Amino acid sequence: MKNFILIFLIIIIYIFIGGKVENVTIPDEAIRFRIIANSDSKEDQKLKMDIALKVEEKLYTLLKDTKGIGDARKIITDNLYEIENIVKGFTNNYNINYGNNYFPSKEYKGIKYAAGNYESLLITLGAASGKNWWCVLFPPLCLMEASESETYEYKLFVKEIFDKYLNKI
Repeated sequence: MKNFILIFLIIIIYIFIGGKVENVTIPDEAIRFRIIANSDSKEDQKLKMDIALKVEEKLYTLLKDTKGIGDARKIITDNLYEIENIVKGFTNNYNINYGNNYFPSKEYKGIKYAAGNYESLLITLGAASGKNWWCVLFPPLCLMEASESETYEYKLFVKEIFDKYLNKI
């Protein structure tokens, strides 16, 4: 009976707390990185991710010791030709823009990121009508995963308890 009451309480708490999406505002002193695929075809999505991986590796090398957003801006703008050379190695149908670019709202792992114009490095491939990939370059939120083998995930404590006790029944 105690297990039933405990599980019932956890479910109620999870419904009221765990089901909510948290709105997150990326700080003003941030630089985003976004790549928009030509289309949603399997080939175009793979191309997008291949380019993202290579550009992310290069940006990690360039930005790993950056101390402030001013330094990050200078390094990115001074090395746009290197990023362009990487993209050219995959396709000739692209556009690269570093500046103020629009990002739609996005929900990822229970966190909602607000839509708006953000300082960013934007790479569009072909017609740019496919799904996009994005991360935050500075502070280096996406670059953590480029240098680590583990992925990072937001966890809800109540959900962990719920999963633990539900598996025992």
